[in-house]
Amino acid sequence: MSQLRTKGKSSIVWILMGLMVLGLGGFGVTSFSGGTSEVASVGETSISADDYARSLQQEMRAFSQQAGQQITMQQAQQMGLPQAVQARLIAAAALAEQARRIGVSVGDAQVAQTIMQADAFSGPNGSFDRTAYGEILRRERLTEAEFEADVRADEARLLLQRAVAGGVQTPEPMVDLTTRWLLETRDFSWRELTEDDLPAPVAEPDEDTLRAWHEANGDRFTAPEKRRISYAWATPNMLSSDVQLDEAALRAVYDQNIAEFQQPERRLVSRLVFPDAEGAQAARAQIDAGEKPFEAVVIERGLTPEDVDLGEVTAADLGAAASEVFALEQPGVVGPIQTDLGPALFSVNAILDPVDVSFEEARDDLRAEAALSAASRMIQDRAADYEDLLAGGATLEDLAGETELELGQIDWTAEGTPTEGGIEGYEAFRERAAEIQTSDFPQLFELADGGVFALRLDETVPPTLMPFESVRDDVLADWRKAEVQRQLLALAAEQRVAAVAETAPVPEVSTAGANGTVANPGRQPAAPQPVVAPEQQWTTEEDLSRSDWMDGLPPQLLSQAFELSEPGEVDVVDAGDRVFVLRLDAINDADLETENAGPIRQAVQARLDQSIQADIFDYYTRHIQRGAELQLNQQAINAINAQVQ
Repeated sequence: MSQLRTKGKSSIVWILMGLMVLGLGGFGVTSFSGGTSEVASVGETSISADDYARSLQQEMRAFSQQAGQQITMQQAQQMGLPQAVQARLIAAAALAEQARRIGVSVGDAQVAQTIMQADAFSGPNGSFDRTAYGEILRRERLTEAEFEADVRADEARLLLQRAVAGGVQTPEPMVDLTTRWLLETRDFSWRELTEDDLPAPVAEPDEDTLRAWHEANGDRFTAPEKRRISYAWATPNMLSSDVQLDEAALRAVYDQNIAEFQQPERRLVSRLVFPDAEGAQAARAQIDAGEKPFEAVVIERGLTPEDVDLGEVTAADLGAAASEVFALEQPGVVGPIQTDLGPALFSVNAILDPVDVSFEEARDDLRAEAALSAASRMIQDRAADYEDLLAGGATLEDLAGETELELGQIDWTAEGTPTEGGIEGYEAFRERAAEIQTSDFPQLFELADGGVFALRLDETVPPTLMPFESVRDDVLADWRKAEVQRQLLALAAEQRVAAVAETAPVPEVSTAGANGTVANPGRQPAAPQPVVAPEQQWTTEEDLSRSDWMDGLPPQLLSQAFELSEPGEVDVVDAGDRVFVLRLDAINDADLETENAGPIRQAVQARLDQSIQADIFDYYTRHIQRGAELQLNQQAINAINAQVQ
């Protein structure tokens, strides 16, 4: 029933969704009335300009969140959002008019309860906050009387909704039928045909055949649209070789990161503490005898390996236990050792050698890292100069000539594979390359590694059929793939016929004599002749449902098995690049009395109830709309659409 509420205008729903906090300021709109307070009316129930504006902006905000970017009013109109909003508001107004006409309403107590239970109006203590209530309404340019009237209308529509569709339930046979359909399982057999099963190798095509295939399937051999882009760019890696670094600066970087270059010997250790020394000694004896590993003793104590893991430790971290733990030359268990927490066993899981990298050994790596960092700072410091040049009318060629930026050109496609070290490997460049137009002036943008770039769209090359000579190998591979598939499908069709004959019952053969006696009375039906080689025998699947997954097999195989209607029926499965012969062996009806069937049946009934209720209420809404007197103020609607940005 919750989804039925969305058919009406609802100020309370806007608030509950948190939209009121945003207000209308985000779109630069302050007022929509402009001398016209209504955009439409149904009988005596009107739709105000503010109601329409709020609902339209709510729709645009929701769509913008889904799209990940702010949509404009022009885009909203192209998608039909204003028309959808108008339709919902008119349907809501028709329901409100119907409620008014037949006298359906709610009292002040119900209105107050609805408002006080709204989370949007809750204060720090979780209860209704009168100040927050007034502030939110002020932001939305609603008086308390207007808002409470909207809440009253919403509640009246809910009463009408419950009266129309609230008691509707799905017939039991329909629920059972749907549940059986969901829980039904099938047994079937299949075999896959491959190129090795063809009676003869696929013949090589001649040039005329390949050229005809190239022409007939041109979409497969058409180069995508290309965007010919010029760009100027600089990255820290490109400029790092020009950076001058003295020995003192490198020594300072080494000292700042000394923990990376100088580390003592370490161990990966787990510690299991016992209440007493006897228990610890008994556990150690079991471990030494091979009766239980250390991990099993941990679990027996009601702990997990994570509970006893100390991680990477040095001798200084272990205190009194350090000497025994670090005396081990291989991973193992030591103890019991008395610790501050009690007697404990220590499991050494790994031994990490000390790290001793001198400044001289680290100098080259430090120089490379420091040079990249310095080059990045240099680019950022000079970015303002690059922007000034572009703002002053400098071309990319001028920018590359007067600065460190390098000039380049690329035929970029969205489907292309980036070259190693190329600018198209940067996401920032790909985003701009997809959006830029020939009329755009070059601007400076940042790269993820601290570099910068500017670009210009020189030309858009439309999709073009590639010459046959340049794609001959691709054409041959494509033709051969299609020809193998065609021949496999033909072979599968033959085997399907043979498989049907193989599974069909063979009638008993008898010959009646002239006197009515049966000749050869002991004759048996002829045994069916084998139709496939041993390596093509069936693979059988049992008790599979519609929602099961067959690992390594195309989903068409399972879905087609559920399209067959009679056991023994055989079909061919064309999975695009694979071919199967499929035989239905059994249809297993669902047992609705099992424990697992109960929750599924309840879910099916709830879903069907909701669907039928929504349909009935939708039909009711359409009915009252047809009988209502609708008036639209298109001029006011156009004015609001023009203001929303």
